[in-house]
Amino acid sequence: MKVLITGGAGFLGRRLAHKLVARGSLKGTDGRDQAIDEIVLLDVVPAESLADARIRMIVGDIADASLLRRAIDRGVGSVFHLAAIVSGEAEADFDLGMRVNVDACRSLLEACRAAGHQPRVVFTSSVAVYGSDLPATVLDSSALNPQSSYGTQKAIGELLINDYSRKGFIDGRVLRLPTIGVRPGKPNRAASSFASGIVREPLNGEQSTCPIAPETRVWLLSPRKAIEGLILGHELPAQALGSSRIVNLPGVCVTAYEMVAALERVAGAEAAKRVRWERDEVTNRIVASWPGAWDTRRAEALGFSGDADFDSIIRAYIEDELSSAFAGRA
Repeated sequence: MKVLITGGAGFLGRRLAHKLVARGSLKGTDGRDQAIDEIVLLDVVPAESLADARIRMIVGDIADASLLRRAIDRGVGSVFHLAAIVSGEAEADFDLGMRVNVDACRSLLEACRAAGHQPRVVFTSSVAVYGSDLPATVLDSSALNPQSSYGTQKAIGELLINDYSRKGFIDGRVLRLPTIGVRPGKPNRAASSFASGIVREPLNGEQSTCPIAPETRVWLLSPRKAIEGLILGHELPAQALGSSRIVNLPGVCVTAYEMVAALERVAGAEAAKRVRWERDEVTNRIVASWPGAWDTRRAEALGFSGDADFDSIIRAYIEDELSSAFAGRA
């Protein structure tokens, strides 16, 4: 089996590739395990070196339909569609967001359709598909009313995955991810970037700014649990999903204030003092329109699970990304 990961040079894409290399197989649409012969990482930039002969890199524009047609042949049994323009950038550049988050998604699905063998497609969506005036806990039945271009673009992708699956062109599944944290590296233009920054930078001895109100709730998931969820979502039989291929993944509901309090418990008062509260109205408006928690009973019945608490998310970041000396201290 060949596996395609779009956004393969990104943080989750590289982690997923590592996990699949170690795992060695995935279920085909017939429900039987198939050995992974090749993992293709498609991105606009090269991925960091992954030392395995099964890894191949394609560098190019995800919105190039001809590139997608070349990448998705009958050997591709599974597609993890992770590539996207992030929320803040999609809001600032409407045309770029539509081109990558909508047009490229449709082109990818058309390439799968043209291949003619109904590959399994996992599409990552977002809390941003919901909108303002939400209940304390969003239900599966809650109407989508995105208040950002990114949320609208992800909602369009969800509908496309559902319809292409209904028509039998793909075996699709949509995983609505909570905000993923803590991510290593530098901040990006996602409105949710602060959720990593207010932990990552203080742990590195640097100042960080929290742009949202302390009482604003955020729905969070660790990278560990995100990768676990991507693979579990892939492995589910189509009949377990029924007519709706969309699953809200479990997460941790926590306010920005509680996130900093957890940082203090795990890493000490000095780390927590490095967080400054400087509200940015644009970021706060976007984040406040997202659900702080949603009903995950369906996901849990399917076998998905989230992190125990935000303290656990911080500890996982320390263990996975920082030195063993710091991990021992934490």
